[in-house]
Amino acid sequence: MAEKKIKVTLVKSVIGTKESHRATVRGLGLRRLNSSSELQDTPAVRGMINKVSYLLKWEN
Repeated sequence: MAEKKIKVTLVKSVIGTKESHRATVRGLGLRRLNSSSELQDTPAVRGMINKVSYLLKWEN
């Protein structure tokens, strides 16, 4: 059975955001503006995306 994936892209700069939000973005594997990462669709990853949703664009 194939793992469900979710693709996230950083579309807004982390400059001026909380340090915990910056750490969450790094935890999602995103480094710079417009960088993308394809992650497993788990509750933990969904929670991280929800925390910094104002910085991201995502698709299933």
